[in-house]
Amino acid sequence: MPKRDKGAPPRASPPHTPPPGTESEAEGVDEAGASAAEMGTYKCCIFFTRRFALGDTTTPEDVRVLFSRFAGGSPYMGADDLRRYLAAWGGADGEAAEQVVDRVLQDRSRTPRFGRPALTVDDFMHFLFSEDLNPPLRHSKVHQDMNAPLSHYFIYTGHNSYLTGNQLSSDCSDTPIIKALQIGVRVIELDIWPNSSKDDIDVLHGRTLTAPVSLIKCLRSIKEYAFVASPYPVIITLEDHLTPDLQAKVAKMVLEVFGDILYYPESKHLQEFPSPEALKGRVLLSTKPPKEYLEAKGGTMKDREIEPQFKKGEREEAAWGVEVPDIQDEMQVADRESDDDILYHERGLDDNNSQKACKHVAPEYKHLITIKAGKPKGALVDALKNDPDKVRRLSLSEQELAKVAARNAPNIVSFTHRNMLRIYPKGTRFNSSNYNPFLGWVHGAQMVAFNMQGHGRALWLMYGFYKANGGCGYVKKPDFLMQTCPDGKVFDPKADLPVKATLKVKIYMGEGWHKDFKQTHFDSYSPPDFYAKVGIAGVPLDSVMRKTKAVEDNWVPVWEEEFAFPLTVPEIAVLRVEVHEQDVSEDDFGGQTALPVEELRPGIRAVSLFDHKGHKFKSVKLLMRFEFT
Repeated sequence: MPKRDKGAPPRASPPHTPPPGTESEAEGVDEAGASAAEMGTYKCCIFFTRRFALGDTTTPEDVRVLFSRFAGGSPYMGADDLRRYLAAWGGADGEAAEQVVDRVLQDRSRTPRFGRPALTVDDFMHFLFSEDLNPPLRHSKVHQDMNAPLSHYFIYTGHNSYLTGNQLSSDCSDTPIIKALQIGVRVIELDIWPNSSKDDIDVLHGRTLTAPVSLIKCLRSIKEYAFVASPYPVIITLEDHLTPDLQAKVAKMVLEVFGDILYYPESKHLQEFPSPEALKGRVLLSTKPPKEYLEAKGGTMKDREIEPQFKKGEREEAAWGVEVPDIQDEMQVADRESDDDILYHERGLDDNNSQKACKHVAPEYKHLITIKAGKPKGALVDALKNDPDKVRRLSLSEQELAKVAARNAPNIVSFTHRNMLRIYPKGTRFNSSNYNPFLGWVHGAQMVAFNMQGHGRALWLMYGFYKANGGCGYVKKPDFLMQTCPDGKVFDPKADLPVKATLKVKIYMGEGWHKDFKQTHFDSYSPPDFYAKVGIAGVPLDSVMRKTKAVEDNWVPVWEEEFAFPLTVPEIAVLRVEVHEQDVSEDDFGGQTALPVEELRPGIRAVSLFDHKGHKFKSVKLLMRFEFT
């Protein structure tokens, strides 16, 4: 990473002041490096060194005012005072005031000399800056109604769940499937093909250089890890390219692996999907005809010309730096480029070919499919029509959705009242990047399928969105996405909507980088210059990003800046937070998080940050305040 010598004179450390401890717990520092870190010095040219102090970590004035208010002007806050604070502002679920006091004093290795244990203002600051004791979200457990049909929920969905990297040449494995289940993903996609000897089934991305993994291995791993993060149902999407005899083998395999936890309906067609609560601890199958799968996956030549393949030397990780595209812009572009043949004329399989494909499906295999998928004969807009006698699943690429949404958004919303809509990445995302998930969510799409093995801002939004409802992988759709007005109208994502609430976000300070990074990670010659970006992802009217000033030469930046975000649809909005280190050429990444706005806990909170792959830093966190008006 490019580094530079900043011209500003360094702040000298007083001899008695210990400089920042900069031994990295994330990357590791050798003994010589640790010694330099303890001295707080940076090499400048060959003969000189620069020394820096840790910086002022004075408790914010808002925290002092809050402490004084609940401590009644006393320099100490007792358990009764803290209990009043927790009653007014809340803390971690189930933590009593006495427990909080004891934990804070234990963390700070302080034993009260006399009387009952009590907190000083610094102890109170420690409490506020602890995410374990003072988390930013109101709910750590499932709290939404889980008894509605599956179509009433956004479902945490993976795309090509077996790939370890890019879409063209990475290995296929059960490892990314396990990782996805461990973070709460509820929909796993497996592409199944005959093996080389045509007597067994492999999982691989067809017509690419990806190395296969056996289906039985994937199924066994799904069974083992299905419910480690959530008790709610796991849906396996099988994109099959099998002969009837191998389909029968899959049916036998699935029954043997899952046994009684496999759910499948007695009737041929469901008129309503079961609820997540009724399907607790169960596994479901969903699939669609192979020919239709090929058409959907392959894309058109026009699609393939939109985005180039990997540039020479391009790293897959480079995708993290791309900003999430605005969904309004995507729909406008799609509308300008839209081919009416796609929207209003025949597409995909005709009815005769579809019937032929169905006739060649093994009956014992077909019987196990709970969520049946397929595109009816006719135009794409016709595929969005409701059938009162049965429910089904429809799959659209991100580009197809944008094209339909540009002119027929209410039709999509109406379709998702009873049916499942699955959105998947366009075929040119060879590096396993992702699209803006709100393109699907604002239209009620339940299964917004993502490349979970990728990285990037779009995936950060996915992680943040599904922190809601206790992280169980099912988030109930807001009522406005499920309602039909007396005049027959449904929610229109493009309509001008009134502001429902304003979220005020104040970012006070951050800390922890000196523990989790090497001293010279951000700059070879001085401490980092951190700035923060705070914003909203949601419907187009709500989506915005703001930026703080950069705080120079400080491992513990203090910003004390406030931003206001008017929200027209707060129910599905996500708060975005990023920290970067300012550099003359390319800014360095310092952490990120995304949080569901509806579940933010008002007040001053500790907010942990994550790396670009979504892994939580051990020490890096921010002190922030949330207020709704």
